[in-house]
Amino acid sequence: MITLTERAAAKMREVFAKGQMPEGSCLRVGIKGGGCSGFSYTLDVAGKPDEMDEVFETHGVRVICDLKSLLYLDGTEVDYSDDLLKGGFIFNNPNAKRSCGCGTSFSA
Repeated sequence: MITLTERAAAKMREVFAKGQMPEGSCLRVGIKGGGCSGFSYTLDVAGKPDEMDEVFETHGVRVICDLKSLLYLDGTEVDYSDDLLKGGFIFNNPNAKRSCGCGTSFSA
């Protein structure tokens, strides 16, 4: 399961509203190879889930993740900070053995 904190969910609802996304839009959370620690986190907005996606709902936001990424992200909580130096979405991933200093990549 992937969850959002209330702050992250509020930010996503704001993004959906500003982008005039249709009702039922989703936050896609995933990973890709790269970054200084091996994998980089990805976030995207999707109109609907793909057939092979896992779907979670948290604080009124649908979160989707492909099965391959979910192997590395299961149990992750996504937070949001508007801090000047470390602002943005923050991934609290219990599967990460090592993370880079900026928190955007990890190794499992």
